Amino acid sequence: MGKRKVYTEEEISKSLVTPGEGQVFGKVDGLFGFGWLSVVCTDGKRRKCRVRGKLRRKIWVKQGDIVLVEPWKFDDGRGEILFRYTGGQVDYLLSKNMLPTSMSEGA
Repeated sequence: MGKRKVYTEEEISKSLVTPGEGQVFGKVDGLFGFGWLSVVCTDGKRRKCRVRGKLRRKIWVKQGDIVLVEPWKFDDGRGEILFRYTGGQVDYLLSKNMLPTSMSEGA
């Protein structure tokens, strides 16, 4: 068994995906199955989101995870999960005030 790699703040910031136009942070608060999740977003809305097909077998999303959500243009109550943040990335986002502190509570 190998040692766990410790990432520096510079390495985290290089690999970090930040919200673009029309994208918001969200916290997973429920699992529906078949790749669908309930997510509370930073804009105050609860959306039914699905994991993007490209990421479906590459990332595992569980309750309490912080994710990047892109709301659907034709249905604002649904969206697509583009990225899941690790614990170190969430800490970095909190230190740079990019993520509200209310999102990290209970995680």
